[in-house]
Amino acid sequence: MTRRSLCLLPFTLAAQTRRVRNLRITVLTTMLTEGSGIGEWGFAAMVEADGRRILFDTGGRPDTLVTNCRELKVDLTGLEDVILSHNHGDHTVGLATIAPQVAKARIHTGKGIFYSRPSGGGERNFLVSHRARLQSLNFIEHDKPVELFPGIWLTGPVPRKYPERNFSNLGKIVTPAGTVEDNVPEDSSLVFDTDQGLVVLSGCGHAGIANTLEYARKVVRDAPVHAAIGGWHLFPLNDERLDWTAGKMKEFGVEHFLGAHCTGIEAVYHIRQRNNMPRSKCVVGSVGSRFELGKGIQAGALAR
Repeated sequence: MTRRSLCLLPFTLAAQTRRVRNLRITVLTTMLTEGSGIGEWGFAAMVEADGRRILFDTGGRPDTLVTNCRELKVDLTGLEDVILSHNHGDHTVGLATIAPQVAKARIHTGKGIFYSRPSGGGERNFLVSHRARLQSLNFIEHDKPVELFPGIWLTGPVPRKYPERNFSNLGKIVTPAGTVEDNVPEDSSLVFDTDQGLVVLSGCGHAGIANTLEYARKVVRDAPVHAAIGGWHLFPLNDERLDWTAGKMKEFGVEHFLGAHCTGIEAVYHIRQRNNMPRSKCVVGSVGSRFELGKGIQAGALAR
């Protein structure tokens, strides 16, 4: 397993000369499906941006990603870049299956994704416990925000300004500073800088959606959030916390919200009602649903 730390461009040099012109994000794995593919507790998405294809997360079961890609006619061959948002198995297990197809790709992660998560004498971190199956892959750990391509940023670990604690109590993590609570420190999201505003893609948003969106606006550009896509781990939140979350989303100008995976169905509806968003712009994500720049959210009939 090749691992190296890299920051391609310091986040202090965030002034943009180019923005993303063409962007389409297709959900490949999530719980809800509408005739194409199979559902699972997991997440993966295909990003097509200005002629580049980026796989974001790889799903939670060995074959769900490849099955859904086949049914959705999404080609995984020739991928040059894969993002792993964090270490949890529902985002990383599919990587072992597609390892031969992404053998030459750069696998981008946030710093801390390879820290051990011990549990009952075993190892909870799939990337650690299955190291032998992944040893040929080229992992690049980022400890700071990085502009991967013009207008396309990976946040790296997100500071926790607000005490959202949008993560499950999964135990401890072994860090260089010692064994501490596992708050998923490596949690990272993709940010696309477009003329319409920022588009943010998250796997689980364990750093918190408010923390992530605010950090994206600080690092990339102080612009409204045109769209927030993916999993945001809002399903356990009570109404009071959902009200606060919706308020922060409104403050950041979120225009489109496609909440998949651990976002939660009720959470999406609650935010839609609280922020008076139209049904077409605040949608539960399903397998095959898309966000496309200039066209908005394209979802199946059941999710709409």
